Amino acid sequence: MTDPVSTIRNLGPAFEQACAEAGIHSADELRELGADEAYGRLLQSGTKPHFIGYYVLVMGLQGRPWNDCKGEEKKALRQRFDAIKASARPAPENQMISELDAIGVRVAAKDLKMD
Repeated sequence: MTDPVSTIRNLGPAFEQACAEAGIHSADELRELGADEAYGRLLQSGTKPHFIGYYVLVMGLQGRPWNDCKGEEKKALRQRFDAIKASARPAPENQMISELDAIGVRVAAKDLKMD
């Protein structure tokens, strides 16, 4: 049996559930993917982007406390996070959702009454 994601420092059951929804089912899989690839998969599976969540993952994979990220290192992680966020948007389910997204309105197909 492989170790669950929540055995990695800083990562709890909610993060483990998000990983499972993104197809990441073990701590070994998460380590193998690395923080950037894993976080991109989380975003593609519907996890809302959050910088703190990203750097908590990075710190956890390095075995460091979540709040150990400071100064220039934190600035560099912010740039990586922004790049991941920009490239990992889920594909819109239809043209209307795409157009609403372009003006900043976030909806899912289930929110629209499509007759």
